Amino acid sequence: MNKTMAISALSALGQETRLDVFRLLVQAGAEGLPAGEIAARLGVVQNTASAHLKVLSQAGLIRAGRQGRTIRYVADMTGFRDLLAYLMEDCCDGNPDLCRPVIEAITYDC
Repeated sequence: MNKTMAISALSALGQETRLDVFRLLVQAGAEGLPAGEIAARLGVVQNTASAHLKVLSQAGLIRAGRQGRTIRYVADMTGFRDLLAYLMEDCCDGNPDLCRPVIEAITYDC
């Protein structure tokens, strides 16, 4: 991940509804949720939810897949891990053992 991609991801998560969407999709796991259900659970209108989903998708934090007429979204944990890895790239002033527990936690495959 480069700086531009990291800024895009952080900007996407820096908005309340988008952060709520991302957290909801993380909770939903590998099955994800249909767009309409995301909107309903968060109490937002569908076109607003769609705009937020697009931003998160462009930032590499979520993925969409079509199932018939339904679009189902899932959290892109690889994209999220890449963001966290970028943020922690030079952590601990050259002593990576201090960061090892955090790095191991974010590289765990859900």
